[in-house]
Amino acid sequence: MGNDRFNRIQLLVGADALERLQKSSVAVFGIGGVGGYAVEALVRGGVGQLTLVDFDNVCATNINRQIHALETTVGRSKVEVMAERCRAISPRVNVVAKQMAYRSETSDELLLSQFDYVLDCIDNINDKLHLIQSCCKRMLPIISSMGAANKLDPTLIRVDDISLTTKCRLARTIRKELRKQGIEQGIKAVYSTEEFRPLTGPDAGDRKPTLGSSSYLPPLFGLTMAGEVIRSIIGVYN
Repeated sequence: MGNDRFNRIQLLVGADALERLQKSSVAVFGIGGVGGYAVEALVRGGVGQLTLVDFDNVCATNINRQIHALETTVGRSKVEVMAERCRAISPRVNVVAKQMAYRSETSDELLLSQFDYVLDCIDNINDKLHLIQSCCKRMLPIISSMGAANKLDPTLIRVDDISLTTKCRLARTIRKELRKQGIEQGIKAVYSTEEFRPLTGPDAGDRKPTLGSSSYLPPLFGLTMAGEVIRSIIGVYN
């Protein structure tokens, strides 16, 4: 079959751009509803080296929005299942699966490689902030996912510098905390301008309720992130 699997992307961007993609190295932190679909688009888009980082296993509540979540994968490592999927899509892809959490203690180990791009799809705010700050210090290009949960309108997804984000509660918190570290701009973010939806589920009255997620918003965040990364690697911008 040779390189036929990437024939259509080569027709779109050219042989030189495809070669750049196949030589590129991209890390995805958080392989959930956002990160899983980002990985899917990256490997199908021709990215040759992928590092997948997530500590968690697939559970039944993931099935409504996570591409690797199936009845047959419940209980298995998310990174291992996603790595297998990547190799089934493109046997030549080099996938490194790391079942571990990104923390301040693991940062140096996980960011040891000189990635061409880093995708932040982490849920935990403290870890998210540390990853962004660490990539800035290392001058690693990073794109960060803001809040994809509790959203329903796909037409309100935006890509902007973090300094320009609006109406996203998570983005507001990230902006505020980054400013304390002297980071005002230069971080690309995917977010939604949809107004916060009142919670209606059984956890609605909890102090830290579990937010609902649709089958399409987190995946669209991930696909948008992958699109930004691919366009950056091949040098195509608006």
